[in-house]
Formats: sequence, structure tokens, C-alpha cells
Amino acid sequence: MPRSLSSGRRLFRICAPAPAALALAACMHGSVRPDAEASVAQALPAGIHVEQTELEGPVFADAAGHTLYRWPQKNLRNGNAGDPTGTSFCTSVKTTVNAGLMSPYPAGLVLPDLDSRPACTVAWPPATAAADAKPVGRWTIIQRQDGIRQWAYDEAPLYTSQLDQKPGDVFGGSSRYSGGDGPATREPVGPAPDVPPGFGVKTTSMGRLLVTDRQLSVYMSDKDAPDASACDTECSKLWIPMAAPASGRPHGEWTAFIRPDGTRQWAFRHRAVYRYALDRHPYSFVGSDVPGWHNVYTQRAPEPPAGFTVQDTTAGQVLADAQGKTIYLFGCGDDADDQLSCDHPTTTQVYRIAFCGGGDAARCLRSFPYVMAPPDARGTSRSWRALDIDPQTGRFAIPGQKGSVHVWAYRDRPVYTYSGDRQPGDVNADAHGEFRGERNGFNAFWIRDDYFGQTG
Repeated sequence: MPRSLSSGRRLFRICAPAPAALALAACMHGSVRPDAEASVAQALPAGIHVEQTELEGPVFADAAGHTLYRWPQKNLRNGNAGDPTGTSFCTSVKTTVNAGLMSPYPAGLVLPDLDSRPACTVAWPPATAAADAKPVGRWTIIQRQDGIRQWAYDEAPLYTSQLDQKPGDVFGGSSRYSGGDGPATREPVGPAPDVPPGFGVKTTSMGRLLVTDRQLSVYMSDKDAPDASACDTECSKLWIPMAAPASGRPHGEWTAFIRPDGTRQWAFRHRAVYRYALDRHPYSFVGSDVPGWHNVYTQRAPEPPAGFTVQDTTAGQVLADAQGKTIYLFGCGDDADDQLSCDHPTTTQVYRIAFCGGGDAARCLRSFPYVMAPPDARGTSRSWRALDIDPQTGRFAIPGQKGSVHVWAYRDRPVYTYSGDRQPGDVNADAHGEFRGERNGFNAFWIRDDYFGQTG
């Protein structure tokens, strides 16, 4: 049976509610969510500030509020892509041919839709530094080959994305895990989360997951009172308290308390935190299968629109439509030196139509139909909104365009179901594409992927 996201097992509301207000760094800009993730304050150049986002937590942004991204270099089978340390490989020269780095096609093939394909610096404008700007802390300035001074953070050149229109948009890229055979994608850059030593934060589809420094999940118990633990000696053999050293001092959302055995334990938002002895993979949800225990988030992702459900599969849990059909996302990075994405309605649709319909748009619509939105739907968050799409081209429809369809989109990318899925829990189109869909192709919207040991 399809399980509503508003049911008793509401996967998008696993953790305990946060306090009504959180003290954030003075450099925080714009409105702040009540469960917004706190970050460590640091020196920032003039014109740079910290912007709160729905999916990536705090990120660095320019004076207009546009998220700053880096392009980390990735070793591919036949070469490199991305920026080496202290140098920008993103130029104003339009790339016209395939690079042959990882595609099954040889290098030198002409790329599709060259008339509308932007140069790298159009898709990714460099974050320019003023003539009198000076390096500050971890912020440095590189001199580009075109003479422009560009900001770098930890020696990684920074860019904005032409896909981001408003402060808080992070449509250009994500810090979520991408497969080993995927392209060299752009990642948002932000300040360190304000967590004690021994902890970290991981971006997942469910939110910003609290983990240990070994990437193991952190958990809370319903039985615990504020700043106290009901987990006794026997319990703590499985649920290992996250020890607070004598030097660990309460700060921000973190407190420490004395356990009955005299040891000190960390608490986040006044809830004791633990790791689970039976976890075998990073970012695990296994502990949350135990009644009363939950993964911990510094910030939750927005819920999908009403009508979406969660379905169990043989490999974990997926997001699904109201009938229980698995939701799929299309990911795409072209095999060119600048590694531009090709999964957004403003980009070429040639790759998507090739994978879902063998080049036939009508067949594509039958194989991977859009998830339709109600006619009056606009959006429920920055992450989920309804778009008007020209179904023949896959591009944004013009206002009032005849034959356009109103569809749900995640991060501004339409979402799909698959005609070959016959019953709830089927994921027959997961990893449909090149290199198991890691480079170009369709992947299920995983909430929990037990097979690969990944969350989201």
C-alpha cells in the first residue's frame, strides 16, 4: 500500500523538533528556518556572506545572494576534468566537441545543440574580486587567463550558476554523493557546521544528516529526557554514547551532561546522541528501524508536495507518486572538457530523449512520463515546484503555450515515473543509462538505499 508522507511513519520528520529559534552567526543573511543549521563564523571578504539554503545548509554567497560553487577536479579514465588547485579551467571559449573522457563514444564528436550551448563562463560566471580586494583567511584571489581576478576558497576557484535566480537557490550542484563514474560536477561551498570535534554533517535527500568523523550515523532516543540519558549499561553496549571530553564545552545547540556512570555525553538540541554498534555502512538508517530510535539532522529537507508517498523496495525505500510508482530523476553531464550539466530544461534534451526514447520524444513520454501537478499548483518550497514544460522538446514552455504540461520538479528538474514499473516497490529503471546511470541516465529517488549503504 502506498504510504503517505504524513502517516505515522513520516520519514521526512524523523528527528525531534528543534527549539523555536536558533542563534546563528552574525554574518547570516536573509530569513532563517527554525531548524536552520548553525555554522562556524569566519573572516569573509567584503561582498561575501553566508546564505541559508533548504538542501545544503549554510553556503557562501556573493553580494546578490547567489550561491558560490567550486569545480573539484576528478580523475577520469582518459584524463582530468575540473579545476586544479589555484587554477580555473572554465573559459569563455565555447566547447564544441566531445572529449572522450568517459563516454562510450570517441573524442571529437560534435556536441548537440551548439547554437544554444553556452560557454563555461556563461553557465558558470566566475566570482570576481574587486581591483582593491585582498585575501582574507582561507579566501585567496587567482588571476585568470582572461585577466579577471577570481575569488578562491581553499585555493578552489569559485563560480555562481546561471540556474540560480534568487538568494538561497542551489540549483547548480550539490554536495551529495555522486557515483564514481559520474562527471566532475560543481559543488556548493560553505562554512564548517558548528559541531564538536568528532562529528560531521552529510547532505542527503532527507536533510543534513549528523554523522561521526568516520561518517557513521548519529542517533537519538525517544526515551531520553532533555540533557539526560535513559540508556543504561546494557543498552549502551548497542547504543554507544557520544562521549564529550572534559575539554568539551557547551556552545550553541550543543550541551554536555554527566551520565549515571560519571562519564560525559554530548547532547544536540538538548537530546543525548549515540552511535549504533550494528551500523556497517556510512550514513546508515539501520538504527532507525529500532522502535524509538531516530537518525539526527541539523536541518530537514522540505517535504515533497501532497500526494507523494514512500515505498519499500528490495534495496531500500524510494519516493513514489500517489499510486506508489517510483519517482525517477534524470542526471546528465556531457562528455566535454567543461563538463556542463544537461539535466535541466534550459539545457539540451538530446541525451535524455536518447535514453528514454531512443531519440523519439513521443516514445520518451510513454516510457518515462512526467509526474503531473494539479493545474493550480505552483510549489511547496524552493526545492519542489510545478513547472510548465513543452512535452515535445523537454524545455520550459512559454506562458500560455498550447499543449504544455504542468509537472512537478525537484531542484528545478522534472520528475518522472517509469512505464515498466508494474507495482509499488518496482525500481526497474534505476541506473538506466551510461555507467549505471552515474554519468547520464535515470535513477530512482532514493530515500534509503540499503544495497549501496547510502542515504538519499
